[in-house]
Amino acid sequence: MSTPELPQKLYFKIGEVAKLVGVKPYVLRYWETEFSVVRPEKTRSRHRLYRRKDVETLLEIRRLLHDERYTIAGAKRRLRKRAPVRLPRREADHATQVLSEVRRQLVALCERLESQPSAPAPLVIGGTGGD
Repeated sequence: MSTPELPQKLYFKIGEVAKLVGVKPYVLRYWETEFSVVRPEKTRSRHRLYRRKDVETLLEIRRLLHDERYTIAGAKRRLRKRAPVRLPRREADHATQVLSEVRRQLVALCERLESQPSAPAPLVIGGTGGD
């Protein structure tokens, strides 16, 4: 199976991931229990949201299990041996700046909520807030 082109999205729902990876959603849920590197976030309603990194890891797991015919234990060992991906310095600095801005906006939102609990202000992520 060739590696599919992943859409430029931050998060993917389980149905989307199942189609991209080529397995049923219950297989993804099982792999989550076996491979600790796959930890999708969950919404308040307990829907899974997979990050791009999770999808890439799941594609690698599928390749190891289905194409290379590894056992689950063998695939776990292989994933542990793979080198961690390091961002180039410029990208790492940008990611740090984005996270700092998100933290700043979350603190501002919490302060607004504490001072006016009945009228929360909208959160603008990635924009230039007027604060």
